[in-house]
Amino acid sequence: MTGVGSFQFVLHSHIPYARKAGKWPHGEEWLHEAASETYIPLLKKLYELRAEGVPFRIAIGITPILAEQLADTDVQEHFVTFLDQRIAASEYDIQLHHEGDGADPHLHYLASWYRDWYTGIREAFLGQFERNLLAAFKQLADEGYVELLTSAATHAYLPLLAQDASIRLQLQTALNGHQRHFGKKPRGIWLPECAYRPAYYEGDRLRPGMEHFISEASFDFTFSETHAITGGRPVGIAAGDVLGPYGEVVRRYAVPIEEYRPVRPVTTFEPYRIINSESSDQSHENALTQICVFGRNDRTGIQVWGADWGYPGDFDYREFHKRAGSSGLQYWRVTNSDADLSHKEHYQPEWAAMKCQLHADHFIDLVVATLQEYHATHDSAHGIISSNYDTELFGHWWFEGVDWLGKVLRGLAEHDEVDLTTPSQYLCQHPVSQGIRLPESSWGAGGRDFTWNNGDNRWMWRPIHELEERLIGAAAKIDPEQPDEDFVMKQAARELLLTQSSDWPFLVSTGQARSYAIQRFSQHAERCNRLLNGLEKGKPDRALAEEYWELDKVFPDIDYRLFRDG
Repeated sequence: MTGVGSFQFVLHSHIPYARKAGKWPHGEEWLHEAASETYIPLLKKLYELRAEGVPFRIAIGITPILAEQLADTDVQEHFVTFLDQRIAASEYDIQLHHEGDGADPHLHYLASWYRDWYTGIREAFLGQFERNLLAAFKQLADEGYVELLTSAATHAYLPLLAQDASIRLQLQTALNGHQRHFGKKPRGIWLPECAYRPAYYEGDRLRPGMEHFISEASFDFTFSETHAITGGRPVGIAAGDVLGPYGEVVRRYAVPIEEYRPVRPVTTFEPYRIINSESSDQSHENALTQICVFGRNDRTGIQVWGADWGYPGDFDYREFHKRAGSSGLQYWRVTNSDADLSHKEHYQPEWAAMKCQLHADHFIDLVVATLQEYHATHDSAHGIISSNYDTELFGHWWFEGVDWLGKVLRGLAEHDEVDLTTPSQYLCQHPVSQGIRLPESSWGAGGRDFTWNNGDNRWMWRPIHELEERLIGAAAKIDPEQPDEDFVMKQAARELLLTQSSDWPFLVSTGQARSYAIQRFSQHAERCNRLLNGLEKGKPDRALAEEYWELDKVFPDIDYRLFRDG
């Protein structure tokens, strides 16, 4: 370590479970678009840097449910069909804009550009990566360029689950899947939505904080939103005013909220060991867990996340929201953030490439200056900047984002004052002793659980909680040695996990795909109920479970026995 500070990119990759669940505008095409615009371009860029000898480092999380989908042969076959359709659509537009009433030299050029771009993606998928994107990520991880992280199995919003067994099943299923796909267990976990809650009393029952389950699953570190580190207490919440999933005041923390004020000023420039939220030990030393938490750095993060002035909003970058009626391809640039879609001007790839280089240079200078400032004002301390983002932001939402990411990685890897790192590498070289009490928090609206627990989607939690209770009851009664009971119970557990996905309440809350999300949520809940009905009557429906397995085909190594312990 030679720099004045360290920097890490942390990317969180996730797509809702969409296997065989329809096509545009929702369903499997979510996966296909993310693979074509984000995952494959990202892999191509990382392998390009590797071939050039650039000593880059990056942390990439792949949620278990995304990994299951990317590994699925049906999804892979459908993806090839999707690419063929995009190539055909661009060829249609090439002819459309070549001559006649639709002739337009620039649109003809862009259609040809898209045809070549999608052809390159297809060749990389079938040739360079041999359809196996997970294996491509694994190779980079095995060689030390990438640290692979995981998340909860179906990206469930863990603080709102009613049973500890559900949290354990989400995490254990994630560990099993990561081991199966990547050959070893991950050291770090991205909690879905960065959602954390401390220990609290539910009546007389003490429910452990998230750090308890993370430690139990043998993870070493996780991540949080900025305010969870620097704020020291839940955003917008007064002592004793803790709402449950139905809006009622129920939570009584094991340690009073007032204790969540940090013992000294804290920043996101260093990781912390999470203090056991069941402990009121004022010295903190005896209550420190081994779980470290990295907070998202706001100063760098806002350059990309900023809604009004972040890089992706630059007028020369590709406009995400406007598509050609003839092909669905995106031929326009942002032009003006306030402009109506009908007033957007045509995309100029060369202009976008120039801006991409300028923005990469600006970000590199910002990282260096920020680390130098922290080093100079904190007794020459070696700080770390953790820039955390959704992977799909790069390429899919911000089309030029993957190129920007590659330029930043190249620049920082070659900079003398910055150590480009990953979470595990940093923790190995910089042991952590300072503790912090994390408050209830997320990176959603309001900093807590409002996005997943509001007037529009609160109704979804009661069915989830009822299924959790039923699964505990069924698991206690069945005989795992009976093949039919065992098979049906496993499938019921899978359907429960799929019902618990945070995607369904999120999509209802944002209105992006409300009807679709309600349909998918209800579908998985109904399947789980039907399977449990048979088990509770002593008549396990093996045929029905096999039918559902063919529809879902996820988590073959699921272990429902966690529910036998409650």
